[in-house]
Amino acid sequence: MKALISTFVFLLTGLQIWAQQGENITIYTITNQQVEPATRILENPKIIDSVKATAVKDYPLLFFQAETKILLDTIEAATVETSEQLAKLYPFYVKAGIGSVIMPLGEIYYTSDRSRNMVYGAHLKHLSSFGDIKDRSKTVYAPAQYDRSSANAYFGLNERNYQLKVDANYSNNGFHYYGIPIDTIAADSIAQRFHLMKGAAEYVWLRGDSAKLNLSFQANYQHFLTLPTDTTKVWRSKEDNFAFKTRGWYNHKNEHFYADLGLRYNGYKRGILDSVYAIGDTGFVVNNNIIDFKPGVWTQALSERLKVELGVTITADIGQLGTDFFVYPHAEFKYAMFNNIFIPYIGLRGGLKQNTLQGLTQANPFIRTNIALRNEHNPYDIYAGFKGSLSKTLSFNVGVHFLHIENKAFFVTDTLATFDNYLTVTYDTLNQTTFEGSMTYQAGEKLKIDVLGRYNMYQLYHNAFAWNLPVLQFTARGAYNLYDKFYAQIDANIETGRKALVRASAPDAMLEGTQSYVDLGAIVDVNLGLEYRYTPRVSLFLQANNLAAQRYNRWYSYPVQPFQVMGGITARF
Repeated sequence: MKALISTFVFLLTGLQIWAQQGENITIYTITNQQVEPATRILENPKIIDSVKATAVKDYPLLFFQAETKILLDTIEAATVETSEQLAKLYPFYVKAGIGSVIMPLGEIYYTSDRSRNMVYGAHLKHLSSFGDIKDRSKTVYAPAQYDRSSANAYFGLNERNYQLKVDANYSNNGFHYYGIPIDTIAADSIAQRFHLMKGAAEYVWLRGDSAKLNLSFQANYQHFLTLPTDTTKVWRSKEDNFAFKTRGWYNHKNEHFYADLGLRYNGYKRGILDSVYAIGDTGFVVNNNIIDFKPGVWTQALSERLKVELGVTITADIGQLGTDFFVYPHAEFKYAMFNNIFIPYIGLRGGLKQNTLQGLTQANPFIRTNIALRNEHNPYDIYAGFKGSLSKTLSFNVGVHFLHIENKAFFVTDTLATFDNYLTVTYDTLNQTTFEGSMTYQAGEKLKIDVLGRYNMYQLYHNAFAWNLPVLQFTARGAYNLYDKFYAQIDANIETGRKALVRASAPDAMLEGTQSYVDLGAIVDVNLGLEYRYTPRVSLFLQANNLAAQRYNRWYSYPVQPFQVMGGITARF
């Protein structure tokens, strides 16, 4: 209140002084003024050059724990049905039948049950015929009965780091040189019998799939013996053949390196029983040895679309007249296009084939057993083509071959025999061009069809034709499965353009240069097989051969049996 009064007096005094300009006025007054106590700032001055962030409020999370309730209830027990995943195996399989021309058939097989590392078994087979054979003019030929029996036993052992396989075979084949259109010929005078004993063993040392050296060893032996029963039955031919081969291979990334080293021996003898041949004997002994060395590499690139194999085979042919050396290149290129739908390929290969008496008689049993043996030299076989698939069920292959063969064996009529029922072997150099195409259709396990066609062109150095070889070949096979109950199989073989070298006086003989030949005509052979499975263990079968009933000549003067039927039963136990 005192302060308000003092202020009011001060203002009135000021107004009076302003009204009386030029006069000095002095005013004295008494007041009671209080001065507030001073305080000291303790902080030093500083410059604030940054903005401090506003503190963020921190609110604690709320924690809520709900009570868990467990309710127990009963459910119905489940039922599990068990079924056998693998079909039961039966160790024995028997097949027996009879044919329309008195042809008994019998087969029996024995095999081991399922095993992780061991397999073994054996089988016996027999087929014989007691019927006659006629040509297209119904002329009955010389006795043509035959019998074929064989036995086989095998054993295999598969372990983690090695494999062992052993196999033994024996076969007995008796037949007649029936190519004579006279049915009064004595059967013993044209009878022949072949005995063949074979054994094979293989050991594979497995050390690993990659960056490891693996080895395999193979050994094969066969003894072949002929036992004719005619007036010269004291004469016979026999042959011992031995082959050994070892292979080593090594895998590194995309490369597969390998090397083969092999030895082939063949000893061929013809004479009077087992006597020692002396000068002047008409028998002979021929020994031949072949040594092969084949290194190579297989690789793939471009995301495994390109596959290449390169190698070479160095061969030494050691005969009684000296030693010959051969070098055979080996190369193959494949390239997969459009996700393996289309695969073009090209390759080159060659080799030396060791001709044996057993091998030639297997191709043609009606040859003489006192023939000269020459090894077949194939300097090159160039092939190219493309294969692929048009759909999931349809695949194809189209290709061409250009090959050159020296000492190619051809079967021709032995003109020194009284009748034309013996064939012999002649050798020539062959250039062959083959165009081929095949197609396969498969619809699961129900239907499968294979079709193959070939067109061959031949050029020889000394002969007018490639004797007994076809110009055009067509092969078809089909299999059909109906409800796993009915099975049908059909195969057809057609060959045309075959010609045979004969003597000039032979019926229908034609002349080409200085050689007489006959046209063997076409081969049309269609066979049908049917099977009905009465139970999974018992079935009935029916086999119809040569449905076209063609009495074609497979070899000159050797017509085959016409239409024939065989039926029988099979059983497993």
